[in-house]
Amino acid sequence: MSTGRGRRREWIIVGVIAAALAAGGILRARWVPGGSGGRQRFEKVSLKVAPEMAPVSLGQFHDGFASVIDPVLPAVVNISSTKVVKRPNVPDLFNDPFFRQFFGNQAPRERTEREYSLGSGVIVNSDGYILTNNHVVQGASDVEVVTPANTKYKANIVGTDPRTDVAVLKVDATGLPTITIGDSSKIKVGDLVFAIGDPFGIGETATGGIVSATGRGLGGAIERYEDFIQTDAAINPGNSGGALIDIRGFLIGINTAILSGGGGNEGVGFAIPVNLARHVMEQIIDHGKVIRGYLGVTIQAVSPDMAKAFGLSRGGGALVGDVATNGPAAKAGIQRGDIITEFNGQQVNGPDDLSVRTSELAPGTAVHLKVFRDGQSRDIQATLGEYPETAASTGASSRGQATALRGLRVEPLTRQILDELGLPNTTKGVVVSSVDPNSAAAQAGIQEGDIIQEVNRKPVQNMEEYDRAIANAGNNTVLLLINRKGTTLFTVLEPHP
Repeated sequence: MSTGRGRRREWIIVGVIAAALAAGGILRARWVPGGSGGRQRFEKVSLKVAPEMAPVSLGQFHDGFASVIDPVLPAVVNISSTKVVKRPNVPDLFNDPFFRQFFGNQAPRERTEREYSLGSGVIVNSDGYILTNNHVVQGASDVEVVTPANTKYKANIVGTDPRTDVAVLKVDATGLPTITIGDSSKIKVGDLVFAIGDPFGIGETATGGIVSATGRGLGGAIERYEDFIQTDAAINPGNSGGALIDIRGFLIGINTAILSGGGGNEGVGFAIPVNLARHVMEQIIDHGKVIRGYLGVTIQAVSPDMAKAFGLSRGGGALVGDVATNGPAAKAGIQRGDIITEFNGQQVNGPDDLSVRTSELAPGTAVHLKVFRDGQSRDIQATLGEYPETAASTGASSRGQATALRGLRVEPLTRQILDELGLPNTTKGVVVSSVDPNSAAAQAGIQEGDIIQEVNRKPVQNMEEYDRAIANAGNNTVLLLINRKGTTLFTVLEPHP
């Protein structure tokens, strides 16, 4: 994309990928979240959980924060992992037909190498259970844990959850120092926090800052379930999996990534809230995997422009772009185009918020939703299912068209195109054949191969209906429903000067 918004998003994603390499200290990596309300309970491993505490006066810290940090240091460990990978021996030389006539199939095609990853972890149980990031140990054949006292242990991977970047390790030891688990739902922007880990492998290090934001999501650029604590406490290579603690020394997050243009710390770090990490750990230990609630909708953010197009007074909530056939949402009567504004009586701030809340509930849990449809608010009861592993993700011209659609070229949807896109022959609409990189459509993320199925909530099944719809749009904002690889989503196009 060549638009300003497009460039900004591209920078963010690049920065997060760099952060993945940096925050985990990975030499070569691929980047990729107890109580009531239907949550499964966990009782197999005891944890030291913080009680309800009164506010802390900063006046008692006139000599610094050693009294907060010192008790925590023994429970934060260094983690090094090793994995064996196979690489092509010579990039392309022996694949060239000219050379193969001399060497045939005798040339070695692969070589074995070891890759090393460096990170941190937090001891949460005295019998050796450790929380860390999935990307620190992903694919590892050997994992070693080193304590601040320089005691070394071989660790077993109990389980991992790539969707939240959480991993649980176990070492064969007893009487280990542990950290006290706090409540990440109680933290607020401006609270003092400290990040503890082993950056660059130089040894245990503590840095300080504040909570910069809560509930932060980056559109899935880091994880499938994103509900990050953002902090300006320095997080550097090797800090991944380490502890983010509050002013009482309680664990409130697991450090996981930084956002950076160059891979170094720039004061924008992210930690997985401990409530989410704890829930994932409980599931892994209890069931060997994470069992998540499933609503069966594809959702997207509701910008002010999108809200206006749907007749909603403000942005926020989660717009339903698609509904899984025979899923819990479909059975409850949720429709494409609904905006989910409340979940069990609490406001939905965005799609990440709804995804995380749903995932933390057990399958079979009844939930109450408030949705906005056709200018009215409706109450809907739904019963969650279990999240299926396969559910993830889910001679043309520009025509004489609306201002917002200039630079967008479409053509009739043929059976051959549907076959190439892997879509059923019953799919209706028009297919995008090209997008001007300087157009409003490009800025909105429209891609070649997208199928436009609605214009301003009116179905379009062929070129004639599309022409009529865009002729009626004039110079106004246009709301499109597009089908991308079988998943539908809404997007708003503003008139482009």
